[in-house]
Amino acid sequence: MKSIRLKPGKERSLLRRHPWIFESAIGRGSADAGETVRVESAEGQFLAWAAFSPNSKIRARVWSFDQAQRIDASFFIAACADSVRARGRFDIKSDGLRLVHGEADGLPGLIVDRYGDTLVAQFTSAGVERWKGVIADALLAATGLSRLYERSDASSRALEGLPETTGWLRGQGPVELILKEHDWQLAVNIAEGHKTGFYLDQRDSRKRFGDYARRLKFERVLNCYCYTGGFTVAALMGGAEQVTSIDSSGPALAQAAANVALNGFAPQRAAFMDADVNASLRQFGAEGRTFDAIVLDPPKFAPTVAHAERAARAYKDINRLAFKLLEPGGVLFTYSCSGGISADLFHKIVASAGCDAGVDGYIHERMGGAPDHPMTIHFPEGEYLKGLVVMRK
Repeated sequence: MKSIRLKPGKERSLLRRHPWIFESAIGRGSADAGETVRVESAEGQFLAWAAFSPNSKIRARVWSFDQAQRIDASFFIAACADSVRARGRFDIKSDGLRLVHGEADGLPGLIVDRYGDTLVAQFTSAGVERWKGVIADALLAATGLSRLYERSDASSRALEGLPETTGWLRGQGPVELILKEHDWQLAVNIAEGHKTGFYLDQRDSRKRFGDYARRLKFERVLNCYCYTGGFTVAALMGGAEQVTSIDSSGPALAQAAANVALNGFAPQRAAFMDADVNASLRQFGAEGRTFDAIVLDPPKFAPTVAHAERAARAYKDINRLAFKLLEPGGVLFTYSCSGGISADLFHKIVASAGCDAGVDGYIHERMGGAPDHPMTIHFPEGEYLKGLVVMRK
């Protein structure tokens, strides 16, 4: 077994059971891509077993902190079974859910979602890439399913020196599926949709938005960065009279309109704009338009902390504009999915946006990813999605 030895003092994060080892922490040692290595302190003390990634800044990702653990096929079979079993303890009102959430489930670099009787997996690190075949079979055994589609086309694979790979890894079947979520249905394309086909992490936020629509009787709703219309459908299910949805993707908007029809709503209750959100918010302000509820669910503005300052300006600008369009008593659901923006910083950004807009509001709720997208005590970086529900005074 190959080993890597850390520089003096660099073992502290591993002693706290954090699963990442950065290039700058390694004193000596190397291995092939995805190969399991013994990680030692500068004094030679065992720290962990980890998968080596020679092309990544995260040079190794921990499999286990147990010196007696063997990293073999049995390890991955057990890890997949444990992750699937854990989801059975969650209260998930959908046939679409995340079964494996990377580091939080002890399988760094692996994302697995289930859509009905089909699994979709992303292998984004050299370690899980090396064990792909074993993992694929283990997932099917743990779920009793026979179809697994691979969506290993995330940009992070390039950082690992891995090419993009998509297609059926096990079995065959349709790539256009119907997802049942809470009281509605949504069409999903696992071959072309974002992530593994859809944003399952916002499942509970969509439900809460529908609840607010029902309780507060929204008339005019604005859904920004609407993608395929999940929040749009939730608002209509909650009784909203009219929903305007904005996205810069024509195909996503077409699917959003189809999802509105799929749930039996008249097309005149939903308007769709193929446009830039920032420019549209400014246009609405100039026209004097206002809304009872606004959703801001933008793409990732800050993939790392290094991008946080620029991203903070972008988040502040769209929230400032949204506050100005919000009726008194209206509700803003605003989100950041940027790992480089902490929950505390996001709160400060939204507060600053409200001040600049001359608006105050009650913070009703703090939102996060659905429970099948967990963060753990040892890996707080898993909290990538954060949101606030603000009611304007």
